[in-house]
Amino acid sequence: MPFLRFTVPQEYTKNERIDKYIANLPDGMNRSKLKSGMNQILINDKNAKLSQKIKAGDKIDISWDDNVPDDIIPQDIPLDIIYEDENVTVVNKESGMVTHPACGNWEGTLVNALLYHWGRQAIKDLNKGNDQEILERRRPGIVHRLDKETSGIIITAKNRDSEEWLLKQFKDKCMQKEYICICCGKPAKRAGDIRTQIIRDPKNRQRFKALDDSDQGKFARSIYHCIATYGNYSLMRVRIKTGRTHQIRVHMKYLGCPILGDSIYNKIDPLFPQAKLMLHSKKLKIKLPNQNKFTTFTTKTPKRFLEVEKKLKAKYPKEIN
Repeated sequence: MPFLRFTVPQEYTKNERIDKYIANLPDGMNRSKLKSGMNQILINDKNAKLSQKIKAGDKIDISWDDNVPDDIIPQDIPLDIIYEDENVTVVNKESGMVTHPACGNWEGTLVNALLYHWGRQAIKDLNKGNDQEILERRRPGIVHRLDKETSGIIITAKNRDSEEWLLKQFKDKCMQKEYICICCGKPAKRAGDIRTQIIRDPKNRQRFKALDDSDQGKFARSIYHCIATYGNYSLMRVRIKTGRTHQIRVHMKYLGCPILGDSIYNKIDPLFPQAKLMLHSKKLKIKLPNQNKFTTFTTKTPKRFLEVEKKLKAKYPKEIN
């Protein structure tokens, strides 16, 4: 993934958008390439848009994809569908599947699979339009997302009205999302309500970190309950009240119980060196389009969780909390 880092000279006196400024640099790139392929832009370590004005001394970090395709193609990829009607498709996403095309994952995503399942045509002209139009074209039907290695329930919209209906519930936080995870370590309290700010880690752009009593970043809230422990491992249930990037992973790390198999926030575990991220979206409670009552979707515990728990039970006594 190409990466550009520079500081705006102190003698700079203009009032330009950042995309125009970069396009005029001797080794810069044109604005259309920036718009279509940009992955992230930071100004002074804070997320920014290409339309933002810059000033002398600003520190700029930009990453982008060189090979952005012209369209998104339907692909015949098996899906574990929990529920479907004329408005929505609820999927039990497998670990390892990316939710939507982006950042080098332009094929094999949930969106590619849904396009095929819905009998849709390829999405053309992927890179045309303004920033918001490009983003929407890459994410048809996606109203929330799960990290690549996170498995579990994700609800998708089959039409624009349903998409707006679901998006409003996520925005208003009037739905419930519940996860299970296996963590390394034991929490000091069996249950708790974690409330922090979350910011991007200035020392590692792939990571985020939780801050107490800060006005930086975005507010994040997670409610956890330790279901059981096995030695120094914990089976946790987590209900999120906000939907920040890596929220549960960051909050479990903050709690002193990083998730087993988390390559970003945890170390390789000697007992489970091959473990992938042990995080699963277990339950979703939401109002389906044009319905007044909530519908609850649940999934079975994934096989990889059962295998880890079986090994833990054989090695350690189970403690119920």
